[in-house]
Amino acid sequence: MGDPREIDIRQVSKLSGLPSSTLRYYEEKGLIQSISRRGIARVFHASVLEQLSLISLARYAGFSLDEIACMFTYSDKPNIDRDQLLQKVEALDKNIQRLVAMRDGFKHLANCPEDNQLECSNFQNLVKGAMNLQHEDEQTVNPDCCVKKTRIK
Repeated sequence: MGDPREIDIRQVSKLSGLPSSTLRYYEEKGLIQSISRRGIARVFHASVLEQLSLISLARYAGFSLDEIACMFTYSDKPNIDRDQLLQKVEALDKNIQRLVAMRDGFKHLANCPEDNQLECSNFQNLVKGAMNLQHEDEQTVNPDCCVKKTRIK
């Protein structure tokens, strides 16, 4: 009988709710690692479930898989890049401010007394602000989120 801390890909899929194809893709991207094979099935250490939970949390927070791969280095436990995490916090704060401004602008537009809402000065400011923010985002996109870190096997 196998080590109870080892689970095959079907069990990982069932316990995590992720399809096997996603698990294979995550392994290909270096986010998780199988430890062996049982026949043709990949076998993982049970700790992969914790890793998958962290990956899901990071995805929910808006991190790309490449950003996650840069943030997490695995030995026995994940080592989270705190600087990159703080950068994401700043980006989330900025995004929250944008969303609040958009919500307020749309709320005003829905209740605007102007005959033609598109001529409303508040709406025009919202449009200009959105265009400026889009231009600003295009200026700050960095395709190389990090230098590839060596993963400890």
